Amino acid sequence: MEHVKTTVEKTYARWEKELEENYTDTVAMRRHLHQHPEPSFEEKETAAYIVSKLRSYGITDIQENVGNGYGIVAKVVGAHPGPTIAFRADFDALRIQEENDVPYKSQNAGVMHACGHDSHTATLLSVAKVLANKAEDLHGNLVLIHQNAEEVLPGGAKSMVEAGAMAGVDYVFGQHVQSSLEAEKIGYTPGYAMAAADFFNISIQGKGGHGAYPHDTVDSVIIATKMVDALQTLVSRAINPLHPAVVTVSTVQAGGEANNIIADTAMIKGTVRTYHEEARETISREMKVLAESVAAMYHGTADLTYIRGYDSVYNHPEETTRFVALMKEKFGEDSITEREATMGGEDFGYFSKVRPGTFFNVGALNPDLEATFPHHHPRFNIDEKAMLVAGKAFLAIAEDYLVKE
Repeated sequence: MEHVKTTVEKTYARWEKELEENYTDTVAMRRHLHQHPEPSFEEKETAAYIVSKLRSYGITDIQENVGNGYGIVAKVVGAHPGPTIAFRADFDALRIQEENDVPYKSQNAGVMHACGHDSHTATLLSVAKVLANKAEDLHGNLVLIHQNAEEVLPGGAKSMVEAGAMAGVDYVFGQHVQSSLEAEKIGYTPGYAMAAADFFNISIQGKGGHGAYPHDTVDSVIIATKMVDALQTLVSRAINPLHPAVVTVSTVQAGGEANNIIADTAMIKGTVRTYHEEARETISREMKVLAESVAAMYHGTADLTYIRGYDSVYNHPEETTRFVALMKEKFGEDSITEREATMGGEDFGYFSKVRPGTFFNVGALNPDLEATFPHHHPRFNIDEKAMLVAGKAFLAIAEDYLVKE
């Protein structure tokens, strides 16, 4: 017996067709944004472009300047009662000089979309275009979160949440193109997916002097070396072995004036990556005790500045399981792959901390297009078909949560 398509299947097929028909426009939007990148907290023209596009699609419920910058929250209200889901895309660029030789190369010297945020924005705008006038299809509402300043602390997500961007939202979803994942693949990570990214500076004060008379000095270099060694015990001895954590010392600065001068001061800089809040709190607390104690042992002093960065990204089990099953159903078993968690940071975690949801990756790797360079590289680029895959994934989520038989 021939399969009879359900209302849900027919609705999604119609949406998908529209998205595919709009693909040329999606690419054009991405390339426009790529040519005109703006760094974090300076995305005035980018935000204006996004708002103009949303209005051209007939979306009128738009909030601008949400949070600490140019954040945008738009809403598509369904004709029938139901849940409210949110889709998030970031739109800031990086302070990198682009080295790609492409027609849409950045026209802003020293600024480049080297992480794919241009594609995230174009994807979500294309999804908005498809769903903008589909109120009769929707049993519930869709919130479109266009987020500023993902790349630079304090980021835009936390302030957008505090300003009410998630008000009334029941579930939240986001995606990121991934240069290490094969094009047209979808990646997911259950549970903790990305780490809380914190930073620290330790200022060491000794007593400088002549290298021939060390007994008259307090050697800040000795204090720094002992401190770097001791910092590693924070993970090995203070943290539950089942809770991943990394303490990385990236910089040690001291002396340099001459070969025979014992340095008066030293500076240690680094980063801390954790998933669990308990581990994060323990490291920040114990690092202060350790720094002060080691310095005192050698008759110096130490001052710790601990900077809390983005929270970890946690993919909620129920929504992630539902997402994986949905992707397999829509695009086939081979379309989706589980990926290991990473110690990289992402401020999407502020949204998923408020409401359950999941953050997934879409493959953008394609050697034939020279789309092989890592994120934040001056030659970073993507297989633009990733935007079509991401758009279809968002539409599938919208259909699953908002369309009824």
